[in-house]
Amino acid sequence: MIDEILQKQLSAALSEQLKVKIHINDAKSVHGGDINESFRIATNEGYFFVKLNDAKRYPDMFAQEYAGLLELQSARALNTPKPLAYGSVNGRAYLLQEFLTKGQAVGDFWDDFAVSLAKQHRVTKPHFGNPGPNYLGTLKQYNTPYSSWPVFYAFNRLLPLIRMAYDQQIVDKQMVQQVESLCRQLPQLFPTEAPALLHGDLWSGNFMVGTNGKACIFDPAVYYGHREMDLAMTRLFGGFDTRFYYAYQAAYPLLPGWQQRIGICQLYPLMVHMILFGGNYYNSIREVLQSY
Repeated sequence: MIDEILQKQLSAALSEQLKVKIHINDAKSVHGGDINESFRIATNEGYFFVKLNDAKRYPDMFAQEYAGLLELQSARALNTPKPLAYGSVNGRAYLLQEFLTKGQAVGDFWDDFAVSLAKQHRVTKPHFGNPGPNYLGTLKQYNTPYSSWPVFYAFNRLLPLIRMAYDQQIVDKQMVQQVESLCRQLPQLFPTEAPALLHGDLWSGNFMVGTNGKACIFDPAVYYGHREMDLAMTRLFGGFDTRFYYAYQAAYPLLPGWQQRIGICQLYPLMVHMILFGGNYYNSIREVLQSY
């Protein structure tokens, strides 16, 4: 629910950003994932989208997501919702952004999606990481910069999460040791590649067909990482057409052995889901680790 005080804050933030007086006429709750409250707000200047969460528990979540959307926009590759403002009022954090209207996919939708993602992945920086930590779901995602992907993946992704899972008694000592063993093998498993601009949470629930018939991505967990991480995530929960993978491979071929690294790249999101949701994710993780 958007109360009167929050409504005034959102109106002021939109008015400042758009340089026109904004009046909010209505706020309708819409589906926006399991993490945030989401609303479509109707104004005298059209519709906008707002996400809300607990400002005390996640004080910088929306500031980081705002920065991530700007980073993706700067790549001029895939469409993203334009971020408009973020802040907090009365303990509630908010992120205001463009409201996306669904369209119909054009005939070459999957090819265009893949080629655009390949273009985004060619955007690089000297180190793996991000200026600060952000979130995957409600778990903090550490982005301490490293020049080596295996070191980054071990110390910012796999090791912190498996130790968190152990501390919460979700996994046993044997699984911790298996992850530690895998981390020691990562330098031999991953060929050297430049850091790529990643969406960071690229599953089928985080893209839609825009009004131009092309893919639009949202809800990012942006960092510069190994591009196989985004591609492995697309395979985790389905929803991506086979044409997408053929087109990506043609536009920006993956280095040899990528098929064997899919499971390794999926370990991180699987661990996040295991900690947040439980279920069968433990078995999926154990299956990946059996080879290491």
